Amino acid sequence: MRLSGLALRHFRNLHSQEVELPPEGVALIGDNAQGKSNFLEAIYYLETLRSFRGARDEQMVAFGEDVFRVVGSTKADESDELDGGEVAAAFQRKGKRKKVSIDGSEPDRMSDALGRLSAVIFSPSDIELVSGGPSERRRFLDIVLSLNEPGYVSALQDYKKILLRRNASLKAGDSGSLVAAWDGGLIRSGAEVMRARQAWVTSRSGAFGDYYRRVSDGAGARMVYKPSVPTGEDASVEGIEAAFRDALMDSCERERRMGVTVVGPHRDDVRLQLDGEEDDGLDLRDFGSGGQRRTAALALRLVEAMTIRDKRSQRPLMLMDDVFAELDGGRSERVLELLEADDVGQVVLTAPKESDVKIRREALPRWRIEAGRIAT
Repeated sequence: MRLSGLALRHFRNLHSQEVELPPEGVALIGDNAQGKSNFLEAIYYLETLRSFRGARDEQMVAFGEDVFRVVGSTKADESDELDGGEVAAAFQRKGKRKKVSIDGSEPDRMSDALGRLSAVIFSPSDIELVSGGPSERRRFLDIVLSLNEPGYVSALQDYKKILLRRNASLKAGDSGSLVAAWDGGLIRSGAEVMRARQAWVTSRSGAFGDYYRRVSDGAGARMVYKPSVPTGEDASVEGIEAAFRDALMDSCERERRMGVTVVGPHRDDVRLQLDGEEDDGLDLRDFGSGGQRRTAALALRLVEAMTIRDKRSQRPLMLMDDVFAELDGGRSERVLELLEADDVGQVVLTAPKESDVKIRREALPRWRIEAGRIAT
C-alpha cells in the first residue's frame, strides 16, 4: 500500500492544497518553521488519528479557522492483499467534534479507521521514548499494539474507562465493596492489555537487540517488560488475571491512603537496557549516552516497522523527520544500510537542505516548502 495523494485544509500552518505523491516517496526541503514536520504530522494523523507530537486536535487547526481536514488516497502495490482507497479525518474546534471516514463512509467505531497507511514515524523527539518516563514507553506500546493487535484497542479503552470510575470511587471514600464492584472488569480488560504487551516485548526483544547492535556497531541492548503486577511465569490471560486480583487485594490499604489504583497496566514500564555483566543490565535512561539513547529509539522504530510487515503483510510507509541530524557519521551510515536492506515502502522525509537527503538519494523527488506552501 502506498500513499498516492494528500489533500490538506486548514491544518497547522500548511496552505490548503492537494498533492500527488510519487510511488517511491518524496524529500521535502525547507528551512525550520516552514511546515515540514506539519506535513508529516498530517500524514501520520491518518494512521493513528492523533498527533505524533502529542498535540491536542484543536491545536492543529490553523489560526483563525474552525475546522481542519486531511484526506489521503492510497493505491495497492502488486504484493498487497488489500485494495487502495481513501481515508479522511476532520476536526471542528467548536464542539470539539472529530469525524473520520473510509471511502466516504463513517466506520461503526473510530478505531476501525486506525492503521490504514501502515506508517512509521521517525522523529528527533523519539529520544523521549528512552529518556522520558514510563508513560512515554506505554504510549509507544499502546500505539503499536492498537494498530497491529486485534482486540487491543477495545481492551485498552475498557480498562481506561473502568480505571477512571474506580479511581473516582476511591477518591470519594466509598466503601470497600463499592470500590471492589469495579474489580472484575478492571481485571479482565487489564489482563488482556498486559498479555498483549508482554507477548510483543518478549517476541520483539531479540530484534530490538539486533537492530541496536547493528546501528551501534557491536554494543548490545535489550528491552524487558516490567509490569506493575508480578505475573510470574504464567503469561496466560488466566494467570495474569489471578496475579492482578492478588495485587489489588494486597494494595487496598495503600489505595485507601492515596485515593487511586496503584497497580495495573497504567503503571507498567518497558526497560531499555545495555547488555553487561549485571543480571539486570544498565538502564539506558539513566546510564546511556546521547548516541546510545538515539540508537535505542531508532531500534524501537525499526522493530515497529518489522511488526507492520509481519502483522499486516504491508511494506511500511517511512516518515522521517530530519532523523540524521542528531546522529554521528558512523551511526548514520549504518542506519542507512538497515533501511535500504529492510523491505520498506514509500519514504517521505524532511530535511533543511538537499545535501541532508541520505536515504534513496537519487530516487526521491525534491519538493520545496516555504511558509506552509508546498512546491512540487
